[in-house]
Amino acid sequence: MAKVEVRDNESLDSALRRFKKQLQRDGILQEARRKSRYEKPSDRRRRERNARRRRMLRRAARQQERI
Repeated sequence: MAKVEVRDNESLDSALRRFKKQLQRDGILQEARRKSRYEKPSDRRRRERNARRRRMLRRAARQQERI
């Protein structure tokens, strides 16, 4: 669970902004959006397979850049 303590002389807006950043960094909002609707197991596998493929392509591109 994300937790942000309001500092001395800190506005509520800046504390809220820090809290939102913390939620985004932890991936809580993304997970909540994903779980808001039912996802068929085949769709989940397809999404994960595509994500794996994108990660591998990115790694390969970075490796090619280094050479």
